[in-house]
Amino acid sequence: MRAVRIHQYGGTETLQLDQIVTPEINADDVLIAVKASSINPVDWKIRQGYLKDFIPYELPLTLGWDVAGVVTAVGTEVTDFKVGDEVFSRPDITRSGTFADYVAVKADEVAFKSSKLDFAQAAALPLAGITAWECLVDVGNVQAGQRVLIHAGAGGVGHLAIQIAKAKGAIVIATASTKNQTLLVELGADQAVDYSQAALLEQIAPVDLVVDTMGGEVQAQSWALLKKGGMLVSVVDQPNEETAKAHDAKCAFVFIQPSRRILNELNTLVDNGQLTPFIENRFPLEQLADAHLQSQSGRTRGKIVIEVS
Repeated sequence: MRAVRIHQYGGTETLQLDQIVTPEINADDVLIAVKASSINPVDWKIRQGYLKDFIPYELPLTLGWDVAGVVTAVGTEVTDFKVGDEVFSRPDITRSGTFADYVAVKADEVAFKSSKLDFAQAAALPLAGITAWECLVDVGNVQAGQRVLIHAGAGGVGHLAIQIAKAKGAIVIATASTKNQTLLVELGADQAVDYSQAALLEQIAPVDLVVDTMGGEVQAQSWALLKKGGMLVSVVDQPNEETAKAHDAKCAFVFIQPSRRILNELNTLVDNGQLTPFIENRFPLEQLADAHLQSQSGRTRGKIVIEVS
C-alpha cells in the first residue's frame, strides 16, 4: 500500500510517499481502507520533531490522525464492526497514522460514520471535534445561557466549537480576522470580533468560559475577560494556575485521547443538523506537503482534507 512517511524529523521535504506492507491487525483492531484523512497542527509539529521527547516514535513514521473509511478486516475479539462498515476515528496518536491506503485502529476508538456526512466531512471531524467537545463540555461544563469566547473561531477547532456551544444553548463570542467575520456569523456566533481592529478588552463583555486555541498574548489578554469563577481552557499553552487564582478563575489544558463516546455525541449533533464540518481545501495524498504548508500558514478556514481513495 501507499503511505506518506517521515524517515527523519524536519521540513516538508521529509515527507516521502512509500510503498509498504499493509498493516497486520491485533485481535482488538479493525483494518480501515482509508477514504479520507485531514490535517491538524499536530501532524506538522510531530514532523518537525516538537513532540519527539513527549512521544518517542520509531521512524519511519506514517503521519495523520484523522480517518474516515471502510472496514476491510476485523480482529478476532471485535464484535461491534464487520467488513463493509463505514466508520471514522481519531486513532491513538502513538501508533502509525492515516496518511496511507490502510490503517489499523483499535475497535473501541472507532465509530460508525453518520449517513449525513460524506467521507471527506467525516475525516474533518474527529480530532478537532473531540478537542472542541472536551474543551466545552467535558472540561468547560458549558451551560445554556452562559457566555463563551472562542478564539480563532474560523479555524479547525474553533469552527466546530462555535456550533457545539450553540447546540448547548450558549451565547457565543468568536474571534477571527477581518475576512472571516461573515463566516463566524454563518457558523452561529452571536458576536463576531475582529481581533485585528481593536483590543479584545474593548470589544468583549465578561464571559463564563474561554476556549483558547492561540496561546501566548491572546491567552494573556483573556484572563481579564473572565467573570469571577469563570474558566479558561487551552489547547496550546498550559495556563498558569497562579494567574487563574489571581483572576478568581479556573483553568485547564486539553490534550485529547481517542473517544468513541465523543464521536457518537458529534454524530448526534450532525444528525440533528447542528454540526457541519467546513472544508476549505482538499489535497490528494501525493500533495501532502502542500497541505502541510497551508496548515502551517495559520490562515486556514475550517479543515484541510486529504483525499486518499
